[in-house]
Amino acid sequence: MPSNDARNLLHTAVPTAAVGVVAVAVSGAVAGGKGAIGAAVGAALAIVFMGIGLYVLQWTAKTLPQLFQAMGLMLYVAQLLLLMIFLAVFKNTSLFDGKAFAFSLIVATVVWMAAQARAHMKAKIFYVEPDSAKSGQPQNTGSPS
Repeated sequence: MPSNDARNLLHTAVPTAAVGVVAVAVSGAVAGGKGAIGAAVGAALAIVFMGIGLYVLQWTAKTLPQLFQAMGLMLYVAQLLLLMIFLAVFKNTSLFDGKAFAFSLIVATVVWMAAQARAHMKAKIFYVEPDSAKSGQPQNTGSPS
């Protein structure tokens, strides 16, 4: 993973994990152990889904740039479908508190998106390749012509 991609992942995953820890603490205090478990599952699910999505989009941008927008739309639909499947499987579970899970999932997702937007705005991404030798332009060698 190139350094810019790793930096983006770091700048999005760390704030999301920190909010997940806060959500686990708050849910544990409000709803007990099952609330803490629900919040942990929600935050982990958000980090995993969004992290995989970021990786897939970065890979697509590098290898198949013509499919980037379509892949982004397909990826978000796939994430929603996977989340719906997860919710259907654990609909009536007693393993964790559903409200704490939902709260943590929503908050973690919003923080991820905000952190990703901030990381993208702060990134210094070249619009053109800085190496002029490959662009076909004559190079100035310092000797007069």
